[in-house]
Amino acid sequence: MLENQAQDKMPLAVSVVIPAYNEELGIGPVLEQLRGVLADAPFAYEIIVVDDGSQDDTAAVVRRYPDVRLITHKRNLGYGAALKTAIRQARYDLVGITDADGTYPNERIPELVAQFHAGEYDMVVGARTGAEVAIPWIRKPAKWIIGKLAEVIAGQPIPDINSGLRVFKRAVALRFFNMLPNGFSFTTTLTLGMLTNDYNVAYVPINYMTRTGKSKIRPLRDTLNFVNLILRMALYFAPLKIFLPLSGFLLFLGLLWGVFSWAVLKRLADVSTVVIVMAAVQIAVVGMLAELIDRRLPNYYRGEKE
Repeated sequence: MLENQAQDKMPLAVSVVIPAYNEELGIGPVLEQLRGVLADAPFAYEIIVVDDGSQDDTAAVVRRYPDVRLITHKRNLGYGAALKTAIRQARYDLVGITDADGTYPNERIPELVAQFHAGEYDMVVGARTGAEVAIPWIRKPAKWIIGKLAEVIAGQPIPDINSGLRVFKRAVALRFFNMLPNGFSFTTTLTLGMLTNDYNVAYVPINYMTRTGKSKIRPLRDTLNFVNLILRMALYFAPLKIFLPLSGFLLFLGLLWGVFSWAVLKRLADVSTVVIVMAAVQIAVVGMLAELIDRRLPNYYRGEKE
């Protein structure tokens, strides 16, 4: 078998996961390309497709490839839920993920695996910053805002926070399972969780092609969900980065209002000034308590590195 031959070449093995929902047009070409790429790769592998309750012939297309593991959900549970199912059932300690719509350059997967293996990383991400990136313009403003918020929380640049082409340690992902969502924000949460817990993450520039079939992204709803997710992640892992700036803003606002009322209105608006300043102090105290709790309690996510 190809898997056994690859195992002899290099003591490394990868479970490549593809979540699919109504992707009968894209999944066939993706599997054809992926099987060809991995057949020549110097590592053992398996390919897992999770049919997430598709209403078309996605599963039927996958069944044409007997060397591909097919897992089916009876109903649509979401992108993240499909990945969780596959990660739980994966045979190997290294997991790679890609999409079923043909947008990602799957020929780069061996390169991501090689960098992972050579650099002792916990995750290597294919960052969509290459020469050809076909991200719809309607998604770019939200993507930029989300990226900047995430960089503030992580305290470092993040070239692409939610790329769907990456490889990572299965054991590390399992640590975050109780907080990884079932929707599209799975990759965003995993990225922030690993960065805020001092795991080693590398980024490799890749191209991003126009998808096959209809997109499942809902721009407004998914953007709001992403922002909500990032704020929750800040409260999980970096509470002071949310509470202290807010406290500082209110303190500045209170002092500015006090000076303005005294200099311009000729009377000190003492009650409203005190209320604003006290709110700033209370928010700072809550932030420090949250940070203290976060640092003192045993943190499962920062467990012993593999």
